[in-house]
Amino acid sequence: MINVTIDGKTVEANPGDLLIKVAQENGVYIPRFCWHDRMKPVGMCRMCLVEVEGIRGLPPACTMPVAEGMVCHTETPAVKQAQDDVLEFLLVNHPLDCPVCDRGGECPLQDTTLAFGPGESRFVEEKRHFEKPIPISDVVLLDRERCIQCARCTRFADEIAGDPLISFVDRGGHTQVLNHPDHPFASYFSGNVVQICPVGALTAKPYRFRARPWDLATVETSCGQCAVQCRGALQSSSNRLVRLLGVDSDAVNHGWLCDKGRYGFEYVHSDARVREPQLDGKTVSWPQALDAAADALRSARDLHGAESIAFLGGARGTNEDAYAIARLAKGVIGTDNVDSQLGDGLPAELILGVNRAAIADLDTAAAIVLLAPDLKEALPVLHLRLRRAALECNVPIIDFSSVPHGLTREVTHALAPLPGEQGKRAEQLVGALNGNAADAIVAAAAATIAGRSGNIVVVLGRSNLAERSDATVQAAAALAGLANVKFLSALRRGNVHGALEAGLAPGILPGRVTIEHRDAVQQVWRTAPEVPGLDAEGILRGAIDGTIKTLVLVGADPIADFPDRALAIEALNAVGTIIALDGFGNASNQRAKVMLPVTMFGEKSGTTTNLEGRMQRVNQKVSPEGIAMDDWRIASEIALRLGDDFDLELVDEITAEMIKVSPALAGATPALLASSHDGVRIPVREHATEIKVRKNNAGLLDGEGAVSWEPIKADVEAVDVELATHESADESADESAGEAGAAVIDSGETPSADKATITAPTAEASATVAPTAASVLLTWNRIAPSVSLPGRDAYAVRLVSGPALYDHGNAVNASASIVGLRGPSKLLVSAADLQRLGVTNGTEVHVASAKGAFNIAVHAARGITQGVAQLAMGGERGANALIDVGSSATDVRVETIQ
Repeated sequence: MINVTIDGKTVEANPGDLLIKVAQENGVYIPRFCWHDRMKPVGMCRMCLVEVEGIRGLPPACTMPVAEGMVCHTETPAVKQAQDDVLEFLLVNHPLDCPVCDRGGECPLQDTTLAFGPGESRFVEEKRHFEKPIPISDVVLLDRERCIQCARCTRFADEIAGDPLISFVDRGGHTQVLNHPDHPFASYFSGNVVQICPVGALTAKPYRFRARPWDLATVETSCGQCAVQCRGALQSSSNRLVRLLGVDSDAVNHGWLCDKGRYGFEYVHSDARVREPQLDGKTVSWPQALDAAADALRSARDLHGAESIAFLGGARGTNEDAYAIARLAKGVIGTDNVDSQLGDGLPAELILGVNRAAIADLDTAAAIVLLAPDLKEALPVLHLRLRRAALECNVPIIDFSSVPHGLTREVTHALAPLPGEQGKRAEQLVGALNGNAADAIVAAAAATIAGRSGNIVVVLGRSNLAERSDATVQAAAALAGLANVKFLSALRRGNVHGALEAGLAPGILPGRVTIEHRDAVQQVWRTAPEVPGLDAEGILRGAIDGTIKTLVLVGADPIADFPDRALAIEALNAVGTIIALDGFGNASNQRAKVMLPVTMFGEKSGTTTNLEGRMQRVNQKVSPEGIAMDDWRIASEIALRLGDDFDLELVDEITAEMIKVSPALAGATPALLASSHDGVRIPVREHATEIKVRKNNAGLLDGEGAVSWEPIKADVEAVDVELATHESADESADESAGEAGAAVIDSGETPSADKATITAPTAEASATVAPTAASVLLTWNRIAPSVSLPGRDAYAVRLVSGPALYDHGNAVNASASIVGLRGPSKLLVSAADLQRLGVTNGTEVHVASAKGAFNIAVHAARGITQGVAQLAMGGERGANALIDVGSSATDVRVETIQ
């Protein structure tokens, strides 16, 4: 640390930090427009000019790194005059339309003019005029008269998103920001430029003229569109959600959101929502619907046994929802036929049992091994974090993809295995790292890794849904043998990791334990399965052969989401009874005997768990549509009718019970989860030193439209918290211990201004807590299935498929602002295969497999290997109409239409 003096106050700073940032962190605000903490400084607006002793003139604080002994003045007459001059010039052509501008009331230019400006203008000439607004994309509008040329938008598009589709054009007083002709700003991250624009030059079409900031009520929450779970500020007016702004969480999203997450909440208020319970397609009361659901489950259990009942889904809601569904299925009914993954994930014991990495570990990794789908489509903000790691932190990326993707330009070494051969390629890489001979590409990748220190981070997901997961599991098993490897899950569904942690997987119980270690849950649950049940594929096949009689769909649509659509359709037509917990009707639940409407994003509180195992709070902002009910309450009501009273009335009671029965959550409390700055990573015991506690629970506008949280200075450092082991089943011991074993915020009314107070459990309280061996936590055994690929058909191509960001789910279909962003389905092949077919780009061809066939436009794509074809999942002409999950790979024939 070095010493810097700012306005007479000496502070400590890291060498090389920018003066503007050091001042801000120590309570001195230097006005700015162009500077943004997450982008490179450019010094364009000249608003942050300061005096630095020993330096001539007024240097901009945003480009000035601090040095030992530096003395800075931010309030001298010269600085004040410079600020007045800069603001006066910025306002020469800026329209005074604050009353009709969407930025009015939260505009940095407005605030800065009031705080630092001259107070009046000397200019009476006519201002510059442009046609307005100009749509630069389907969701972003440009008002060129308001632009102050700070370059935040163009820098974000280029530096952060990697989509340099907007730039400055013209010169002098005519300089303006525009997109390139015939190329709209079609970036998945375009909404971020609206949030970081310091004036009203860029506005969001969905929010334009909708509300004023002082009319909005705000809560901090997590976006649920994907498993990154970006932190955001959810705002409503008149009980309707109107805006989601990114919150700068250093651990997760750096303040960025993808457009699907930013605008994709509109489905919550869709007219297509199911708002009342239905029985055999007719609207009924809640007691009637719950009675019918309980009767159907009781009848199936009594007549055919608990194993005749299965649950699919549960990755859409909160952890509390997932836990209650798991307790209903496994602890009341007694079935282990439960799966929150719809055949598009990886084995639960793999995801839960490997050494997990944090998102932040990407920045310091020795190398990133990309064994995952196209992250730009599946997990967009994780894509931004990997791009940052590669470009700013110089971390090499070793890619195992068979087809090009959003990070292809940033990849250091592309191993390019053929579909189904990832395991073989990973074994070669591990062998090369151990000194074995390998081909030139693998050897170069191994040499790059070997020459760097730190952990290898494997981003692990399903890179190809047109093949079984066996090849990915085989690759993970090979890479897990390395001594310094960590895994970052790339499963896509919003709260799939929370659902897995809660036990919504066959053979798994809450808290990362297998059913062999069911002692903890049996302290609370009436029963627990003794034999592992069926996964999603097994459940669907069981419905076909008649062993599954009753199927409960928890926010699941297997016909749309399961990789083998034909198998899903056959199963759902064959099963006797379907009970659906959902907010929308779909092809899978149209035959449901009982339809139970559930609350959705913004309508419920609780916790969720993201892909790095980070447990964070989500908060309710609006009242539920109609008479929808939380999933956990529905599960509790059905359990009561089946003879098991959960005795849980509040969300925090569910959270507390979940913690009680979950060894991986030992040490957490609802109070800790509510107050922790970046959530709590699981297992809590292993990550106790990462916990940071908020100074308070009040949101602060950072002057740029985003809601931020002011962490205490001490929070940046590791907080050493003593965590107790698992709680005893003895109720009297629980009462005497209270919240023993948990790190909690001191209940004093006036917290210290300098430091958060953490109370460790007392010796007396700890004595009442029965210890639980850490060995009960699941550890993956690295047993991988053998992979046997089918022979190649000389007239066929091998299919590669993954999700699309703008898919065919309800969040897109029922959100008017983004449904138009979904492009048409198209088949991508190599130029050589296109030439072999004798057709040109855009020509419709006939695609067929053993499962289905349709006509679709074909295009040549650079980087695709000859003999491989790429097609996204979903829709009438999606890959799931062709995939056979019974085969280790899917080959399709592509033929010209006669």
